[in-house]
Amino acid sequence: ARKGTLLRNGPGLFSVGNTSYKHWFDGMALIHSFTFKDGDVFYRSKFLNSETYKKNIAANRIIVSEFGTMVYPDPCKNIFSKAFSYLMNAIPDFTDNNLINIIRYGEDYYASSEVNYINQIDPLTLETLGRTNYRNHIAINLATAHPHYDEEGTTYNMGTAIMNFGRPKYVIFKVPTNATEKKPALRNVEQICSIPFRSTLYPSYFHSFGMTENYIIFVEQAFKLDILKLATAYFRDVNWGSCLKFDKDDITLIHLVNRKTGKTASTKYYADAFVVFHHINAYEEDGHVVFDLITYQDSNLYDMFYIHNMKQDVDKFIETNKDFSRPTCQRFVLPLIIDKEAPLDTNLVKLQDTTATAVLKQDGSIYCTPDTIFEGLELPGINYKFNSKKYRYFYGTRVDWSPYPSKIAKVDIATRTHQVWIEEECYPSEPVFVASPDAVEEDEGVILSSVVSFNPQKPPFLVVLDAKSFKEIARATIDTAIHMDLHGLFIHDKST
Repeated sequence: ARKGTLLRNGPGLFSVGNTSYKHWFDGMALIHSFTFKDGDVFYRSKFLNSETYKKNIAANRIIVSEFGTMVYPDPCKNIFSKAFSYLMNAIPDFTDNNLINIIRYGEDYYASSEVNYINQIDPLTLETLGRTNYRNHIAINLATAHPHYDEEGTTYNMGTAIMNFGRPKYVIFKVPTNATEKKPALRNVEQICSIPFRSTLYPSYFHSFGMTENYIIFVEQAFKLDILKLATAYFRDVNWGSCLKFDKDDITLIHLVNRKTGKTASTKYYADAFVVFHHINAYEEDGHVVFDLITYQDSNLYDMFYIHNMKQDVDKFIETNKDFSRPTCQRFVLPLIIDKEAPLDTNLVKLQDTTATAVLKQDGSIYCTPDTIFEGLELPGINYKFNSKKYRYFYGTRVDWSPYPSKIAKVDIATRTHQVWIEEECYPSEPVFVASPDAVEEDEGVILSSVVSFNPQKPPFLVVLDAKSFKEIARATIDTAIHMDLHGLFIHDKST
C-alpha cells in the first residue's frame, strides 16, 4: 500500500586505477534507491557525478584528497612550485564527494557531506544535476549532513565559518520551503544566529544538533578541529582526519538557542567531556528541554573505519578493539527557569521519568549529568512526526566493537527495554521508519533497512519490519551487489 522511494547515500568505490583510499569515509559517493510501487520494489544505484568523481575517473587514479587520504601531485622538482602548491592547499578546497546523506532544501534534494559543496540530485533518476557551494548563499566552510525539518517544510541546519569571514563562528540557518519559485530554495536562506567559538583555533566538530518546538540545541563538544593543523596538513603529509582531537579534560558546553528569535540562553549549561555524532531527538516538557544523543568516551570511532581495520576478520577486529568506547544513548535535561536563589549542588530537574540531573554552581552555571538509556546502538532514527516532540521509541543498528552493525534494534525509552531483528551473516543499514498512512500510535508503521552479507551465497535484500511487533513482514531480494551505506530519507509519492 505504501508508495514512495527510500533514497540512501554512502561510500561505494574505494579504488580508482591502481590507487586506493585509506578510509571508508573517503569512498566515492554511491546513491541508491528502493522505490515501492504496486507491491513491487525497484532498485537503482548511481555514482554521484561530482567534480571529484569526474576528475578521478578521467585521470584513472585518485587525484582529489579526502578525509582520510591526502593526495599529492607528481613530486615537484622545484621548490617554487612546491611552495605554490602548499599555499594553494593551506586553505583546503574541499572535495565535493558528498557521501553522508541526502538532504532537502525546499523541493531540492542534495547529496551532502560536511563541507561547503553539496550536489543536487534528481531523487527519481539519481542523476547529478549540479554542484552548489553554500558560500554563494551563506558564509560557511562546513555544514552538517543532518538538518532538521519542521511541519511547514522549513529546513534548519548548522555550519562553521572558519576562513576569511571575520570572526570565526558557528552559524545556525534555515531555508524556508517555497515550492512556487523555480530558483533553488537555498537562495532564500536566512541566518538564525551565530555563536562564537569557545577557542578561536579549535572549533568543536559537530555532526548533528537537536531541535525542539522553540529551541535549537548545539552541543559544543571537546572533540575539536585543529585549524592550524588543518592549514598545514598538506605540507606535513597528514590527512584531514588527523586534525580532529578529543580533549578529554575539557568540558562540553551546551548552547540553547531560541529558534524563533535567534537569542541564545544566558544560562551556561555544561557537562563532562564526551564525543557525539548523532542526536536522537529533543523536546520540551514542564519547563525543561530534554535531549537524547549517542555519546562516546573517546574518539576512536573514526579510526575504526580505516580500510585496513575494516578488512580484518570481524571476530578478530572485535578482539583487538575491545577497549574502544561503546556508543551510549544518553538523556540530558536542561531546566529553563533557574532560580538563582536555589541551593547549590541540588538537582533542579523536576521530571519524574529520568535520572538526569542539573545542578546550580557557584558562578551561576548549570552542571548537567546524563541518564543512560541504552548501550551499543548507532545510526538512530525515529518516527519523524515526533521530531522535537515527546516521544517513546527510537530505532538503530546494534554495534559491538566492530564497524559492521549486526542487528536492528527498537528501544522503548519508557520501559528501558529493546527488541531486535537479526539474521546470520547479515549487516543491516540505518533503519528508516515510515508511518502507516492513518497511523495514530507512534510505532504504527514499518522499518526499512537494506541488508548486505559477506557470504556470496546470500544476495542483499531490503527488509520490511512491522515497527510495533518488530517482526519481519516482507523482504525484497536485490539481484545485484549493494554497498553498505550511511544515511538517507524516505520520499512519499505525492502523485497518489
